[in-house]
Amino acid sequence: MPPEGIPPVINPYDEQAVELALRLKDKYGGKITVLTIDNDADTSIVKHALAMGADEGIVLADKAFEGSDSFSTAHILSQAIQKVGNYDLVLCGRQAADWDEGLVGAIIAENLSLPLVTLAEATDVVDGKLKVKRVTLDGYQIFAVPSPAVVTVSNEVGQPRLPSGWGIISASRKQVPVFNAGDIDADPSQIGAKAARRSLVKLFIPVREKKCEIIDGETTAEASVKLAERLRKAGVI
Repeated sequence: MPPEGIPPVINPYDEQAVELALRLKDKYGGKITVLTIDNDADTSIVKHALAMGADEGIVLADKAFEGSDSFSTAHILSQAIQKVGNYDLVLCGRQAADWDEGLVGAIIAENLSLPLVTLAEATDVVDGKLKVKRVTLDGYQIFAVPSPAVVTVSNEVGQPRLPSGWGIISASRKQVPVFNAGDIDADPSQIGAKAARRSLVKLFIPVREKKCEIIDGETTAEASVKLAERLRKAGVI
């Protein structure tokens, strides 16, 4: 959900989620539907995904969405997913590139009562189940989960494909529907600023003070003693 006055660009993690969806489509076929929230009803993000190879996209736009936090955003997307229906897999970027909260995918899974795997590097289908390779701090894990499921995608997926010339032309010709809160049966008590469970009190760059003090001494031992006394006085030791 881009801030007012800021031109929308696709979140890099979401772009990698589109790439992962395209890899599954290349291997198994299927249909990819892209959802995005943009209160200005800007279709450029959806058009980019369509140019990459997605089949269809929907923009969710309503003044009632303004001020939504992660919980409200997840409610909006969950309602839209149910509106689209007939899905086998919900892919999300691991987090937004601005706030880095990483909550929306997990809340969608909770809302839809679906299994969740986070930080996916790769997905496949084995014996009728989704096989997901999940990134960890010191390696990776392999999960097998029933479909449908929610999977959040990490940047280890790699570089997303670039839209082809024909893809760009084809995307420009496609109509992108715009759904409002009523179209997806969104609960008014769950969306917008009034429903937000957290509020931004202050956004700022921390001020860091730097001070350099030279400890002199006739010898290294004398300088060390002075340094220890200075640190003890400052409460460091």
